[in-house]
Amino acid sequence: MSDPSRLDLLRFLERVQLQQLDQTRRWIAAEEERATAARRTPPPVPDWVIAYQRSGTGPVAEGVHVGGCGMAAGRTEAVTREQALRALTVDAVPACPYCRPDSELGVLES
Repeated sequence: MSDPSRLDLLRFLERVQLQQLDQTRRWIAAEEERATAARRTPPPVPDWVIAYQRSGTGPVAEGVHVGGCGMAAGRTEAVTREQALRALTVDAVPACPYCRPDSELGVLES
């Protein structure tokens, strides 16, 4: 068995470098995808949310908030204007004293 020629060694080197180039291109594509995902705009802030707290029987509505209120802690659910009105008037869910959704919705407290 003879030693590989210089040309054989260069062709081997070329194959290795092409494999490395392919791997580098895959890494670049994955990084571009991550960067694109990071630049996507976040979903719009809902107009109204209801914050829930956990209890032994399940989640309990603890307050209605204007969307984006920093006091809406824990699990929140985006709701429509009608759902927010119902929560305040029929279900007696309290309004947040900071963002005052009852004022925004035109509900007067008694």
